[in-house]
Parts: sequence; C-alpha cells; structure tokens
Amino acid sequence: MRRFRRAKIVATVGPASADPATLRALLLAGVDTFRLNFSHGTHDDHARVHAAIRALEAEVGSSIGILQDLQGPKIRVGTLAGGAVQVEAGEAIRFVRTGADGDAMSIPLPHPEIFDAVLPGHELLIDDGRVKVRVTGLTGDSIDAEVVLGGTISNRKGVNLPGTILDVSPLTPKDRADVAFGLELGVDWVALSFVQKATDVIEARRLVGDRAGLIAKIEKPSALDSIDDILRLADGVMVARGDLGVEIPHELVPGRQKEIVRACRQAAKPVIVATQMLDSMVGAPTPTRAEASDVATAIYDGADAVMLSAESATGRYPVETVAMMDRIIRATEAHKLYRSIVQASQPGTEETPPHAVAAAAADLAESIGAPAIVAFTSSGTTATRIARKRPPLPILAITPSRETARRMSLLWGVHASLAGDVGSYEEMVERGMSVASLEGFAQPADFIVIVAGIPFGRAGTTNNLRVAQISDKREV
Repeated sequence: MRRFRRAKIVATVGPASADPATLRALLLAGVDTFRLNFSHGTHDDHARVHAAIRALEAEVGSSIGILQDLQGPKIRVGTLAGGAVQVEAGEAIRFVRTGADGDAMSIPLPHPEIFDAVLPGHELLIDDGRVKVRVTGLTGDSIDAEVVLGGTISNRKGVNLPGTILDVSPLTPKDRADVAFGLELGVDWVALSFVQKATDVIEARRLVGDRAGLIAKIEKPSALDSIDDILRLADGVMVARGDLGVEIPHELVPGRQKEIVRACRQAAKPVIVATQMLDSMVGAPTPTRAEASDVATAIYDGADAVMLSAESATGRYPVETVAMMDRIIRATEAHKLYRSIVQASQPGTEETPPHAVAAAAADLAESIGAPAIVAFTSSGTTATRIARKRPPLPILAITPSRETARRMSLLWGVHASLAGDVGSYEEMVERGMSVASLEGFAQPADFIVIVAGIPFGRAGTTNNLRVAQISDKREV
C-alpha cells in the first residue's frame, strides 16, 4: 500500500461508502484515513464501518487510520408560526429565551448562554449567513436586533455568532457518550468541534487522554486568535473552512488557511484542510477546474492531508472522487515549482537537539541522494519532526506500535511499517536496512539515512543519525 505522493487523503464514510466493497475500493484508490462523522449515523452504524476497516487493514497488511469527528454544540433558533418568517433589511426583530411558534418579534432562541454573552453591536448569522442581524439592545429575556441582510428564518436553522465567545463546553452529553464509544472501538484520532479557546482542548484531553490523537477543528474566529495555545495542547488541527467561512469574510479564508498550515508546520503538528474540496463531484464524475486548483493550493501550502466530506459520504462517485484527488496531489507534487513554493513557506528551525537532528537528517538525505529516510519511532514524534521539513523523499517510519502506525497515516510523506522493538544500536541499523529493502524503498548499493532516539522506546528522544549502505551494511 505504498503511496507515491506525500500529502494524505482523508475520506468521510457515509451511506455511499459504508459497505466493505466500497471501503476497499476507496483504500485502493488512495484513502489513507477514514473519517467517521458522528453528526450522522448510530453507534451501530459506526461500529460496523469500524469493523469493516479493521478487517480491510488485516487483509491488505497496511495500517489504516480512523478519525472520529464529534458533532459539538449546535445553536439553532426554535420553532416559528407557519414554520418560517420573512425578514427585510432594516427591520427590527427580537429573539426570546423561551416560547414556541414565535413571529419576527418573538423568535425563540433556546440558548441561555447567548443571552449571557452577546453585546450590542455583535452579529448573529442565521442559516449559514443567509440572514444577518446586528444586536441593538438587550434585556434579561430578549435580544433586540436590526436585520442587516434579509431573508427567510425557518424552524431550527443554525445560528453563528462570530464576535461572541460563548460560555459553553465544546463537548455536549452526546459528544461525551460518542467519545467513550469511539475510544472503546479504538479510533485513532478524535476531532473536536466548536473549539473557541485553548481550555476547550484541555477539557477534551481529560476525556481522550493518550488513547487517541486529539484534533482541534478551527472553525471559530476566537480559535484563530488562540491558535498558538491551541496547537500546544492539541495533537493536530483541521481547517474546517465551511463553518470558518460563515464566521469570517470569505475573502479572508485563503489567507487564514495558509497561516494555520504554517503554524502547524512550525509546531510539528499534522494539519488537515477540509470542506468542499471537490464538492461538485457529489453529483458529477469530474470536478470543476477551480476545485482542482483548490486542492492543489492546499498541497502547495504544505498541508499534511486534504479531506473529502459529502463527496465520499453521500456522493454518486466516491471512488472516482478519491482517485481524482490522488491524481491532483501527485501532479501538484511533481510540478517543477512545487519544491520552491513549499520551501518558501518553510518554518524556522526549532532550537532543540531533536528538531536539529531531524532537520539535519532531511538535509543530509537530500544531499547524498538517499532514496528514503528511515525513522525509528515509538510515538511518531521522530517521524513528525522529519516531516516538518517536507523533504523531497519519503519517510519510512518503523514502529513497534500498531496505534502509532495508524496515527501516522495523517503525516505528510510518512509510510508506516510495523516491526518489533530493537534492543541495540547495530540491530537498529540492520532492521532499518532490511525494512527499507523489503518495503521497496531502497536497492542494493543505496545509502539510507537512519534516525532514532536512544535509549530506544523512549518517546521524543530524537538524538541519533546514521548513514548506512544497503549492499554491504557498512557505516559511512
């Protein structure tokens, strides 16, 4: 299951792709990590998909990642008389804490946290921003507002508050039950929705612990303001451009995407770019040229992974969509300008020995024309530090941990290989050369660069670099 590209593909599983045959076809077409969207489906549905993926993993003999995406809080208006109300720009309207079947002057908004946090001048965006209102006044039980952008407010439509930080946990009771269920299944990553601040990540970490990697979904303006703190606490980030594009102006999303990707590379944390990447392929066998360019832009930015949502979950062409994304990635990475663009956004080197060793390994491997860098890693940290440099050659990560191998399915340029623990320095070199040969990464007479942490098995100790030749296994 070796991929001849560096960036990874995440595909959402849904009704169009949940059967074992389609999952297998998706894997062969290029999926590296499967996303289980817990906003939809039952626990039994997700359990069946999880079992099918693990059976597929055993069949192909290659580690497959599974990402659990939590629903998070959903803020919605209540019910309205007749099911909807039409509002016009300049009109005065009112939201109320309680009640049902309201009208324009009594729109139910059953979320007390909004009444506690909102201030005059704040905006409420309804139905993905199709209706925009600005707060003009407050009482204990009502919010007066002026309509800025008119339209139809229907029953249970979603509400976004881009300028307001709500005192609400990102984990609903449903999310907490879902996390417990997902960890029991054995998911590799948990994606946290509605992250507003760094303490939200701490709250999720208490539930997840080290049983899975924790991904913070960046979809709120306040999360952008706290991105460095969030990155220190999370194991990875998802640029959730759909919700983010509702809460900040559309024209700012591309620049923010580049900022987040760069920050993740600086922090050596994987980053997924998501939402509507090949959206027209939900119903068409080919994407638009703009969509192909959108995927390529994320690859030029240096993203670890790009994600498919409805395209693979409910679309008519899930396998074709994955194959198309695979082709776009490979073509982009093969373009003559790719290396210079990726290197131009190269983050500064961390002034620590582990990062320096990883960076030196990447530079050395390129200088001597090595076909691969071999990284021994128990936690994935060594491989992540090398991937941060975005070297022009693959990273063969050898680990004794099945869980680590699965998590590394999100890491740029990393091919994970399971192997037992090594007990000595010479055994490490022998194992590295053997696996590189068997996995097809190196041929006789090739030089490979081997990176490890000593003592073996201690997470985070990237401190050793060695060059070895496949043919006679002599150190250089």
